[in-house]
Amino acid sequence: MFADFDTLFGWSNNLALIGWLLLILLPRWTWLTTTTGIIIPALLSVFYGGLAMASFATIDGGGFGSIDQVRALFTSDAGLLAGWVHYLAFDLAIGTWIARRSDEQGLSRLVQTPILIATFLFGPLGFLLHVLTGTAWRALETRKGEVAA
Repeated sequence: MFADFDTLFGWSNNLALIGWLLLILLPRWTWLTTTTGIIIPALLSVFYGGLAMASFATIDGGGFGSIDQVRALFTSDAGLLAGWVHYLAFDLAIGTWIARRSDEQGLSRLVQTPILIATFLFGPLGFLLHVLTGTAWRALETRKGEVAA
């Protein structure tokens, strides 16, 4: 028999948290970003797929055409957990992309850490913070290059 939904929720959260801690605290070795950006999100995605197939197909009135239809998708524990695991998988994948891109841009870990924490906690707002920070960083780098020339 499968574990109860509270236990599955905890396992999912812990797996994602391990990925976030690895991403924020350790050097960005290839195996690490593969783990945080592909392997952990893929495991969560497999779990999500099972939950989604098991729950969404049986929900009466569920869909994506109205707020009431979306609300119906989350009326069961399986549907609610599927939605949560969806967030965990995507936020960690996007967080890894942000970390890689920030490394390429030369952003220090001190700048990256609050962006990654914001992505972990608030998803799209962390992504927006990354976009704004990256844009400002590129503008400063361009300005420094013009002044030096």
